[in-house]
Amino acid sequence: MLLTPLADLEVFARVVTAGSMSAAGREMGLSPAVISKRIKRLEDRLGTRLLQRTTRQLSLTEAGQGYYERVVAILASIDEAETFVTRRSNLARGTLRVSAPTSFGRLHIAPHLRAFLGANPDLVVHLELSDSFVDIVAEGYDVAIRIGELDDSSFVARRLAPNHRLLVATPGYLAARGRPAGLADLADHALLAHNADTWRLEGPDGLQVVRLHGPLRTNSSEVVREAVLAGIGIALRSTWDVGPELKDGRLEVVLPPWRASRRVAVHAVYPTRRFLPQKVRVFVDWLAALYGPVPYWDQGLDLAAREG
Repeated sequence: MLLTPLADLEVFARVVTAGSMSAAGREMGLSPAVISKRIKRLEDRLGTRLLQRTTRQLSLTEAGQGYYERVVAILASIDEAETFVTRRSNLARGTLRVSAPTSFGRLHIAPHLRAFLGANPDLVVHLELSDSFVDIVAEGYDVAIRIGELDDSSFVARRLAPNHRLLVATPGYLAARGRPAGLADLADHALLAHNADTWRLEGPDGLQVVRLHGPLRTNSSEVVREAVLAGIGIALRSTWDVGPELKDGRLEVVLPPWRASRRVAVHAVYPTRRFLPQKVRVFVDWLAALYGPVPYWDQGLDLAAREG
């Protein structure tokens, strides 16, 4: 079976269309000697003459004419195949599997999907919400939304938005139990958390660890949210979760200078940057534009005054 290099086919087709080896060489940036050598190699490989050469003109033999027609078809098919792949890589299509934390996905991804899907009609989004840590590769996700301080890994992480976590409680709870003046006063209060025994808080005295105690233990962040809104105690909550309640006064910030690590952020995590599928790129770019450095949930909150 003959295995003709594609480059030789391209040289042959260019010589025919250009009308001479020297003209083809100028178009391809090759010397006439190289062009002649490529044509001779092709003819030797095929065992037949393709071109009739004279000092003034170049013409196709009968075999050369039939070969040329087929070579042009082959090159056109290759060009069409590459165009097809390139066009597909520039479109968001197929199925996009996304993992996100339960509350964040419900509050800040799901409500905006109509606009995203409308702009990407060939894309199907499988949005799976879970507060468990997922293995992106093993479980077949294209991208995961993670909130925290990310460890170094082989994955790519793109920061989408800051994540401010503040101590909050209802005005009624604070009126009944008193407003803490410092971290030590938290020992006299009900502290609400899920899957944690301590809070690591940063403030005027640097990093401090607060041991948790209170009447409620749960594995659900949403249960903690409902408990703090019910006036059961003090909770450490993200502004993306309780921003509306802080703005309308249903919740108040406790010990404003103290908060969870400022290094925590909302990230999009995906396996690799190389050959990133367009569906992932479009989705991550959309989230980054939707949230931005000052996300909509933080607008109207006086966070600068709480930096401590």
